[in-house]
Amino acid sequence: MNDLSELIEQLADDDGARILCVGDLMLDRFIQGDVERISPEAPIPVLAVQKETVMVGGVGNVVRNLVAMGVATELVAAVGDDAAGRELRSLLDAEALATPRLIETPGRQTTIKTRFAASGQQLLRADREATEPLDERAGRALLDQALESLQTCAIVVLSDYGKGVLDDAVLTPLLAEARNLGRPVIVDPKGFDYSRYRGATLVTPNKHELALASGGTTGEDAAVVAAGQRIIEQCGVDAVLATRSEQGMTLIDGDGARHLPARAKEVFDVSGAGDTVAAAMAAGLAMGAPMALAAQLANTAAGIVVGKAGTATAHTSEILAALHEEAFLSGEEKVTAPSAAANRVAAWRKQGLRVGFTNGCFDLLHPGHIALIKQSRAACDRLVLGLNSDASVARLKGPDRPVQSESSRAAVLAALSTVDLVVIFNEDTPLEMIKHLRPDVLVKGADYTVDTVVGAAEVQSWGGEVILADLVDGFSTTATIDRLNG
Repeated sequence: MNDLSELIEQLADDDGARILCVGDLMLDRFIQGDVERISPEAPIPVLAVQKETVMVGGVGNVVRNLVAMGVATELVAAVGDDAAGRELRSLLDAEALATPRLIETPGRQTTIKTRFAASGQQLLRADREATEPLDERAGRALLDQALESLQTCAIVVLSDYGKGVLDDAVLTPLLAEARNLGRPVIVDPKGFDYSRYRGATLVTPNKHELALASGGTTGEDAAVVAAGQRIIEQCGVDAVLATRSEQGMTLIDGDGARHLPARAKEVFDVSGAGDTVAAAMAAGLAMGAPMALAAQLANTAAGIVVGKAGTATAHTSEILAALHEEAFLSGEEKVTAPSAAANRVAAWRKQGLRVGFTNGCFDLLHPGHIALIKQSRAACDRLVLGLNSDASVARLKGPDRPVQSESSRAAVLAALSTVDLVVIFNEDTPLEMIKHLRPDVLVKGADYTVDTVVGAAEVQSWGGEVILADLVDGFSTTATIDRLNG
């Protein structure tokens, strides 16, 4: 699986994989109002309260995001025997969130974070919390429940806010058993010592947390990569996904480092964005996506939630809409000249990516075209689409063609997420373009044979592969035009 839109659609359709979420559960309160004056008692603003809302926070917000993405979850956490604990139980029941398995700890304060805001800006946050480890009875009960749930879950998310739930007595055996069962573990970490998470698949610190844990700086790309590599080498985790605010995200793993630009149009509230990142990574990996593709999903989802107020969630429909919008906005960047295309292809090869090529007139795009493009993209990591120019189409199809100009056809094709590059060629065949780009994979429809595919011999001569894609019967641009004229 190499396509983000395909992953999102699979998320919407799949109900098989379950994700176990363990960590610090808390109650998030939001008190909003207006500030129009300064208090006469002290130089502080007076907040005229207009609205109060309450949400499930901490590891509960990870669950909320997974449910919004259509993923089945189980939640293991602890609450106190207090009003906040009872309110959390009610919220979980009311929202039908996960399968909550809550360990009640008498006398313990359930964590409450209260945020005061005016005009979209936080004025103050007040916390009520207990940070000491769970007592021995509660810790043992929580671990037993987590180990039991682990048997039926595909992925584990550990949400560590430093509130005492994920102390070493819980963390160490849980990580060991997950590793033993082959269950990937994603950790939203806390503190300075990430060796506590030894055996985890991925940790997701923000840039400040990464700097503290690695003992380095995280201002520039190279510094972030170096810090992530130190964490991997010294702490025994497989990968690091560093969230970097307006600089986007950086994924560091055994395949190297990849930088993902920020996707947010406007940052309104960053509360809970880290929960969204952990949830989206878990959802992607649960669907069988490679780490880099899951990171793209997390990056897109995070860009959505920071544009909302409160500890928000990103639904699959919102993520897909954002992806489509991004494709349309970036479409013009995909249409390029042959020389620029060659440079792009060379850069992809340096990253170890497999480059594919297919071509056509693509006049009045129809399901047959889409099937060819989708099959072509499935055979490679990056797809270059060769597009016949207007003059070329007229020579091949007649003076009344194309129906749409080459710029219009290129814009439509570039808007497809399955197409990575569109190159217009003026010759009757794409042979010169193929020799210029030297693709690893050449794809044409199954109405050809390998011997009759233009460029097949050349691609095979440098070790490439020729693939004949299955055809979708009943679709033809010429037939469509004939029906319109008839």
